[in-house]
Amino acid sequence: MTQKRATPTIWRRRVGAQLRRYREPLMKSGDAARLMGWDTTRLSRVERGLYRISAAEVRDLCGHYGVDDTEAVEEIAKVAEQPPGAGWWAPYSGRINGAYLDFIELEASADTIRIAEPVVIPGLLQSPGYVREMITRAPLAVSEERAEMLVNIRLARQSVLSRTERPVRVHALVPETALNARFAAGQSIMRDQIRKLLDASSSPNVTLQIVPLAAHPTFLANGAMTLMGFRHPWTPVVSADNPMGGTHTEEPDQVAYLEKVFTGVHSIALPVDESRELLNRYLEGTNA
Repeated sequence: MTQKRATPTIWRRRVGAQLRRYREPLMKSGDAARLMGWDTTRLSRVERGLYRISAAEVRDLCGHYGVDDTEAVEEIAKVAEQPPGAGWWAPYSGRINGAYLDFIELEASADTIRIAEPVVIPGLLQSPGYVREMITRAPLAVSEERAEMLVNIRLARQSVLSRTERPVRVHALVPETALNARFAAGQSIMRDQIRKLLDASSSPNVTLQIVPLAAHPTFLANGAMTLMGFRHPWTPVVSADNPMGGTHTEEPDQVAYLEKVFTGVHSIALPVDESRELLNRYLEGTNA
């Protein structure tokens, strides 16, 4: 049978990586390939997400590896069967940075999302007006058409907040400095943005805390980060923002380090109730 080549989406790569994690402590790739009646090249490409693998093949491989975690095996098998490009983001493939597309796919599937921003409002909590300001007024200007596409993408990402199947839990650490932004288009943008934050903070699946101006700057000196957790057996992922579209990692040591960084920022953020009070003061224009 001719093996179908699959687009190496982030989830296709995650399927392969999880199968590799099961195999490596037990046997060499050549031995595993022979058990499946494959050559080593095919197994290598499966593990790198380059070849599509069926649910039945996932179960066979896991059986050879002695994986007795039925829940994990069925989860991997289900994801392996998903057609590439099935999400709302599919039309943007090839039109945006690959790292950004990976991030969007991960974010859309996450069970937990923890965000720490040093300067701006997190993208998932930005109002439409704020999104447009951040994209159209960026130092590196883009065409009007591309700007509109990027605005639409950022707003579409927010649909994860209203997901009804396995609702996502979001914990956002927002810097108070972001509430003091001034825009040439007028302060209505920030009023709408603060209302958006207040609405989000009233959602049962959103925890929003403000990092006060009085916080030592070292707590926010590490840049923007997003920590994503997933259903069993997928490993957590941390994404670090940068002007090139960001990078993400599943390496346990790096994830553990950035989790400690997040916890440090969380430790000096205002409690939820005090954060809402501060947002209301900004909205009323009575904050000193």
